[in-house]
This record gives sequence, C-alpha cells and structure tokens, in this order.
Amino acid sequence: MQVKKVLTYAAIAFVVFYLYNQPQAAAGAVKGVFDTVNTGASRLATFFTTVLR
Repeated sequence: MQVKKVLTYAAIAFVVFYLYNQPQAAAGAVKGVFDTVNTGASRLATFFTTVLR
C-alpha cells in the first residue's frame, strides 16, 4: 500500500514539474488527448447512427 502512495505522489510531482518547465508541450499533450477522445466519440456516434438506421 505504501508503494502505491509513493508512486502516486511521484507521478503528481512529475506532472507539476513538467507543466512548470514546459507549459507549451504540456498544453500540446492535453490537446492531443482531447482530440483523440473527441475523434473516438465522433466515430462511435457515427457507428451507432449507421447501425440504428
């Protein structure tokens, strides 16, 4: 249980460090994630629209 807590704090510290040192790259990464989610949702909606016709 202790290892999980330490790894969680280390991951949070890394994210904060990354955001502080490279904000433009971090913004690009977040934009990429949201674009991927948006594309997946759009394709899923297209699939169900086609199936239900």
